[in-house]
Amino acid sequence: MRLIPLRPILAVSLLAGALTAASARAQDLEAGQRSFNKCRACHQIGEGARNLVGPQLNGLIGRHSGSAEGYAYSAANKNSGLTWDEATFTDYIKDPKAKIPGTKMIFAGIKNEKEIADLVAFLKQYDKDGKKL
Repeated sequence: MRLIPLRPILAVSLLAGALTAASARAQDLEAGQRSFNKCRACHQIGEGARNLVGPQLNGLIGRHSGSAEGYAYSAANKNSGLTWDEATFTDYIKDPKAKIPGTKMIFAGIKNEKEIADLVAFLKQYDKDGKKL
């Protein structure tokens, strides 16, 4: 019986894992873009995005709630004191009216954690000017 050295096998396994992880990240952005289709009726993102029924979402992560220029927010949203980070957005998008009572956002929410994570990854790639980071 011939023994196979473990080092080459370990190296191949690590490389395969790294490639799979990189591929999964790309798929996450694609899944996030598909999830954003649920938001597209009211929101825009990217270069040239403008406010619609809802505010444009460029640079959302790190932005204070109620602060997109030119959008008429509800008092509840403007006065919520929230800063959009991943955890706050995740909690909000599950049930917007529960997180900010009085918000004018009419959306049933997204409950699936993986879908929310993919959506956050998609949103995070845009800076405040709508350019991809």
